Amino acid sequence: MTGSTLSRTALITGGGRGLGRSAALALAADGVDVILTYVSNETSARAVVSEIEAKGRRAVALPLDVGDSKTFAAFADAVKAALAATWQRERFDFLVNNAGVGLHASFEETTEAQFDMLFNIHFKGTYFLTQKLLPLLNDGGRIVNLSSGLTRFSMPGASAYAAMKGGVETLTRYLAKELGARGISVNTIAPGAIATDFSGGMVRDNPQVNAMVAGFTALGRAGLPDDVGGAIASLLREGNGWVNAQRIEVSGGMLV
Repeated sequence: MTGSTLSRTALITGGGRGLGRSAALALAADGVDVILTYVSNETSARAVVSEIEAKGRRAVALPLDVGDSKTFAAFADAVKAALAATWQRERFDFLVNNAGVGLHASFEETTEAQFDMLFNIHFKGTYFLTQKLLPLLNDGGRIVNLSSGLTRFSMPGASAYAAMKGGVETLTRYLAKELGARGISVNTIAPGAIATDFSGGMVRDNPQVNAMVAGFTALGRAGLPDDVGGAIASLLREGNGWVNAQRIEVSGGMLV
């Protein structure tokens, strides 16, 4: 990492719950400070900040709707202010584009409004938020974009969601190519089915779905948030700096 010996700082969208929370806590355990975002549940985000601070790291929670690109310039200003106030620095080191929502609907039943929502959050949001934050990202920094196992295997009801994530994976390779001159690596983490509140908690709360996932996963169970949060933290450690432009699936071996 270029720059001074200051602690590294990660910005994680959707860091107040699920995979984002797990990644934030895993990074804090690795000595990384965190800026996390939330869209509505400030209480949960503040609780994660407290957990990070209990680990001896610094953290800030900022509101952000990744589906509303008109707010990104103001959000970048808020990040700049937080960096100056909390860390007395102008840039951060790691960007994790994690925030997202699920949708389970057949191709025939998917509405244009649902499609636009997924597009704005998962693809347009990732594209233009990264663009707005680039001036604040250190040279030699790293970006991790979240995709899905559903870009490799197909499950009925995920056509729109998976298509957006396929776009994110292509974008990842282009970002790696264009940002290489600044020493910035860009990779994709693609989770399998994880037991969180995502998609209404379907994998976590429906025993039949959970058992089905376990049945076609080589390691014999559905994933847990820490399976993915730990993988994100691992990818951002010093020893993984040469990993670039890759799609890394974290699924326990689903449908292999």
